[in-house]
Amino acid sequence: LCTVSRRELDYNAAAAWVGHPYFDVIDNSTDFETKICRMIASVCQKLGIDTGDRLTTNSRKRKFLVRGPLPDDSVFPPFQDFDVVHNYLQTSTPSMQARLRKRGQKGHWSYIHTIRKPKMRGQVVEVKTQLTHRDYINMLAQRDDSHFTIFKRRRCFLDNNQYFQLDIYREPCHPRCIGLILLETYSALDNGALEKCLPKFLTLVEEVTGNPAYSMFNLSLREEWNKTTKFCRAFQGDDKEKIKINNNESPHEEREVNGGV
Repeated sequence: LCTVSRRELDYNAAAAWVGHPYFDVIDNSTDFETKICRMIASVCQKLGIDTGDRLTTNSRKRKFLVRGPLPDDSVFPPFQDFDVVHNYLQTSTPSMQARLRKRGQKGHWSYIHTIRKPKMRGQVVEVKTQLTHRDYINMLAQRDDSHFTIFKRRRCFLDNNQYFQLDIYREPCHPRCIGLILLETYSALDNGALEKCLPKFLTLVEEVTGNPAYSMFNLSLREEWNKTTKFCRAFQGDDKEKIKINNNESPHEEREVNGGV
């Protein structure tokens, strides 16, 4: 009973923070010393402190394509929904990406500027800066018109002690984004353990981690991929083995990414 009570307390404490823009679950998938290093690395990353490779862990972002329509809200565990707006900005070099994010709920908004740089020491570097509303409006003048503004509804929830973000793309958008739903999580679990934690109430089509066809930068491009020079492969993930989803669902759409890029 004591163990169950502690688990319930842990879950309730975590659930109270669902929807926070910087939410990490430091689970028990590693030994205690590594768990502490993961916790410190997470805090340092949020504060923008470069720790080099001293706190390197194997936690990484995992992304899955979801088949719609979504189940009724009552099927989900407790969740928080947010409206999210992304705008890509012009940059001095094509090897760098810059974007603005506006994220809000019930009329209250936060604003983030992100610069994404090519791989350094084997890792993609992201520098995030919180903005005031005035700074956000001023920086919108640098918007890159070769990209659509991206509109999403982001649903945040805990399931099986794993934190998930469900991104539901909304119109106006390029036809390639209509009906697109992506599930994201960060995890140090191996494929077998993570697969057991994936939400059973969602229909997952395939893992798309590192697939440039599901990069938000590429999804937002106004031009067709086979007619643009802007299609980006530089930030795609590594070649680690992905989870194989056992179902008969077909992908959201056939995505041709080879021609003309």
